[in-house]
Amino acid sequence: MALEQKKMVIGVKDVEDYNAEDDDLPTEPMTLNMGPSHPSTHGTVRIVLTVEGETVKAADVQVGYLHRCFEKEAEHATWTQVFPYTDRLNYVSPMLNNVGYALAVEKLLGVVEKIPERAQYIRVIVGEMSRITDHLTASAAGAMELGAMTIFFWCVKGREWIYELLEELSGARLTHSYVRVGGVAYDLTPNFDEKLRALFPKLEKILKDVSDATLENSIFRDRMDGTGQISQERALSYGWTGPCLRSTGVPYDVRVAHPYLVYDRFDFEVPVGSKGDNFDRFVCRIEEIRQSIRILEQALEQIPAGPVVLDDPHIILPKKSEVYNSIEGMISHFKLIVDGIKVPAGEIYSYTEGANGELGFYIVSDGTGRPYKCRVRPPCFAIVAALSECIIDRPLADIVPTFDMMNMIGGECDR
Repeated sequence: MALEQKKMVIGVKDVEDYNAEDDDLPTEPMTLNMGPSHPSTHGTVRIVLTVEGETVKAADVQVGYLHRCFEKEAEHATWTQVFPYTDRLNYVSPMLNNVGYALAVEKLLGVVEKIPERAQYIRVIVGEMSRITDHLTASAAGAMELGAMTIFFWCVKGREWIYELLEELSGARLTHSYVRVGGVAYDLTPNFDEKLRALFPKLEKILKDVSDATLENSIFRDRMDGTGQISQERALSYGWTGPCLRSTGVPYDVRVAHPYLVYDRFDFEVPVGSKGDNFDRFVCRIEEIRQSIRILEQALEQIPAGPVVLDDPHIILPKKSEVYNSIEGMISHFKLIVDGIKVPAGEIYSYTEGANGELGFYIVSDGTGRPYKCRVRPPCFAIVAALSECIIDRPLADIVPTFDMMNMIGGECDR
C-alpha cells in the first residue's frame, strides 16, 4: 500500500510520524501462477506460488510441458537414429549430447579404446564449442531478464560466431547430429582451425566486457548476491552437478574426476564459488568459458592426422562409391540402415560433463538393432528440483535470477 494511503487509514498526519511497526493492516496469502510462458522466465515451466505481500511462502515447481518423449522414442529407433533425438535434449549444446550418447553405445560395443584419436579430439573440440554456446546463452538470458539487454546482445553475438562454424562443419545450425557411433560423420572443414582460433580473442573481449559491466555493477550485484543460495550439503543431497554445484565450492567435474576421450591430456582448471548463490553461478559459467577456450587451444595444437571413424563394417556405413558400385556395399548399407547396429545384449551407464553438469545415459540392449531401454540422467532436472527451496521466504523478484542461473532446459527435464 502506498505511504499516503497508509497515512489515511491509520490517521498519521506527517510522513515523519509514520512507523511501519504500527502498520498491522490485515494480509492474506495469494496464489499466483508463474509460467510456462511468463515474460520473466525462459523455459516451459509452471510455478504455483503462495505469496504474502512480496514474499514467497510456498512454491510448487512443475515441469513436463514440453513433451519431448526422448526415452520412449529411442525404443523405436535404431541406435544411429537416436542421435537427432539427443540433439533435442539440450538444444543449446547438442554436440555434448551427441558425444555422451555415442560413448555409451561404444562402451556397450566394447570399442571405446578403438575410436581413432583424431575423432576423439574432434569430439572434444565440438563439445567445448557447445559448452561455450550454452554458458553464453545462460549468462545472456539471465542478464537480459534482469534488464541488462546489452549483455544479452554481446553474448548472443559470440554464440552466433560459434554456431556459424558448427554449421559449416555439420550442415545444421542448431541440431547437428554430427557424431556417430564409432567416430564423427565428417572430418574438420578446410581452415577450420584457423577460423576457430580467430574467434578466441573476440570471445575474450566479450567476456571482459561482460565482466566489466556486471561484476562491479551495484544493481546487478544486488539482484544476484545472496539470492538463490544453497549449501554444499543440500546441493549434494539433491544430486546437483556442473557449474551450479561448483558454485557452492565443490570442485566436481567429470572431465577431471573421471576423464574420458582425451581430456586427461589437457591442462585446465575447474572454477568454483564459495557461497552457492546466483552470483557465484554466473561467475562460474563465465570462467568456464575461459577454461573451454584453453582446452580448445590445446586440442587444436595436439590433434593428429588420421581417420575420423572406426574401420568396422558392422558399425560404420560403407562409402557411397561402394554402395553404388558393389553388391556387398549395397547389402551392408541396407542392413545397417534397416536393422541397425547389432549391439551385444547387456546394460551400461555412461556419463560425461554436459554444460549443466553430469549427463548420463543408462542403456539396455537385447541384442537387436534398437535400444531396449535408453534412460537419461539430465543434469538440470536435479537442479530444478531444488528451485522451491531456494526461493521460499525470499522476495518474489528473486525467482527470476534464481531460475535463470539454474538454467533449466525443457528438453532435458521433460524427456
